[in-house]
Amino acid sequence: MRALLLAIGFLTRLPVPAHAYDDPQAKASSLAWYPLVGVLIGLILGVLAWLLRDTPGLLSSALLVAGWVALTGALHLDGLADSADAWIGGMGDREKTLAIMKDPRSGPAGVVALVLALLLKFAALSSLAPAPWAALLLAPVLARAGLAALFLTTPYVRSGGLGTALGDAPRRACGLALALTGLGCVLFGGRGLLALLLAAAVFGLWRQACLHRLGGCTGDTAGALAEMMEVAVLVGLAVR
Repeated sequence: MRALLLAIGFLTRLPVPAHAYDDPQAKASSLAWYPLVGVLIGLILGVLAWLLRDTPGLLSSALLVAGWVALTGALHLDGLADSADAWIGGMGDREKTLAIMKDPRSGPAGVVALVLALLLKFAALSSLAPAPWAALLLAPVLARAGLAALFLTTPYVRSGGLGTALGDAPRRACGLALALTGLGCVLFGGRGLLALLLAAAVFGLWRQACLHRLGGCTGDTAGALAEMMEVAVLVGLAVR
């Protein structure tokens, strides 16, 4: 249970007992719980959407996006901004790209990436209103499953970073979590299959880009992956 609590504490701003952070083995094991944390995020967003059901559509969508950001602490948005700055400013150079990602300041590319991601989420949720339930569940679940798959299959290139311990995650448990995620998408029917295909496409393209530029992934590129998968799923379901 410490691994689950640690996953909740890391991926959300929900309070967890302090003792969950005391077990060093729990950090690696927490990776297998990432998709379940996505389910938790989706359920909370679904409750928020239900509470806002009588609110005008545009305002409801804006409040949902704001709640999404507050619930996750903008953790992955930070990675998206850093990755956007680094990918453009790095100009194809591995060391320069890694150095830019460590800079806490956001440049123009990072700001544009954040605006576009939030705008696309807002527009997609507005298009899906008044019943965005499936999208609100599928997007965060697939994004967190993508994180598990990334750390499971891709070298972590920044020594001492937040993702270093995740390389020792139990592969069987992670594989089971990913299989259950895929099965859950199938149970959603056409919408679930579309979301799964879109998420897999974003995962494959971004993973290949990270391998080509960096030889692996970092915490920032993982955050960027989560945001891009969420945007792809929401937009895909909105235009379906």
